[in-house]
Amino acid sequence: MTDATALPGRPRGGVLSGPATARAVNVLAPNPSVMTLDGTNTWILSEPGSGLAVVVDPGPLDDGHLRHVVSTAEQTGKRVALTLLTHGHPDHAEGAARFAELTGTKVRALDPALRLGDEGLAAGDVVTVGGLELRVVPAPGHTADSLCFHLPADQAVLTGDTVLGRGTTVVAHPDGRLGDYLDTLRRLRSLTVDDGVHTVLPGHGPVLDDAQGAVEYYLAHRAHRLAQVETAVENGHRTPSEVVAHVYADVDRALWPAAELSVRAQLEYLKEHGIL
Repeated sequence: MTDATALPGRPRGGVLSGPATARAVNVLAPNPSVMTLDGTNTWILSEPGSGLAVVVDPGPLDDGHLRHVVSTAEQTGKRVALTLLTHGHPDHAEGAARFAELTGTKVRALDPALRLGDEGLAAGDVVTVGGLELRVVPAPGHTADSLCFHLPADQAVLTGDTVLGRGTTVVAHPDGRLGDYLDTLRRLRSLTVDDGVHTVLPGHGPVLDDAQGAVEYYLAHRAHRLAQVETAVENGHRTPSEVVAHVYADVDRALWPAAELSVRAQLEYLKEHGIL
């Protein structure tokens, strides 16, 4: 068995649900799959001593899960005052409208179609609730509407699907673009170097205690995959499905449809840069 401390990002072992930092508690949604790993991480954030909380990514439309999130907050004396979304994929956002009904909160997101209320989210915004401060970090690449949330008091960043707690993520072509994703990873690396971020609170999988190591691994992985795709095309594998079968031969076939999205994004990137 591989020691978790030796894996990229140093993933934590143990149960995923529960406190992760002084200000962050995870409630794991019951939607495990090859794409969602153990399920969606729904994050409850609150300043110690405050009676108000922010929830990031209520998750799927599962009434039991949504009510469990509310009760988890209430058991620690918190009232959910605001709902935020990292992006609009259903496993993160489908339950947001119902959650807003249960809590009486507004929903803020980058995509206007996902918002409930007048306020959205944009790069550079600072969200404050009950003394808690969250800084909005633009994170396009996985999807065009992806955001991360920097929690400076805990030296942590909530990454949605941009960085996962296990494995790597999909660049969901055509909405997701590889060039944007690489820029996002570099932006996250700057947070680890310049702002002292050391903890990743991901949208799926365990908490990572080495944020810089995780981001460096993602950047290296993307460079490696891009080189593999370029070589595969040079060797005559022309279609995305042919490239997937060649480059991802050692990957679970259940993941090949998602891998094809990333391959399409990589092929587009190589063409845009005059490499193909």
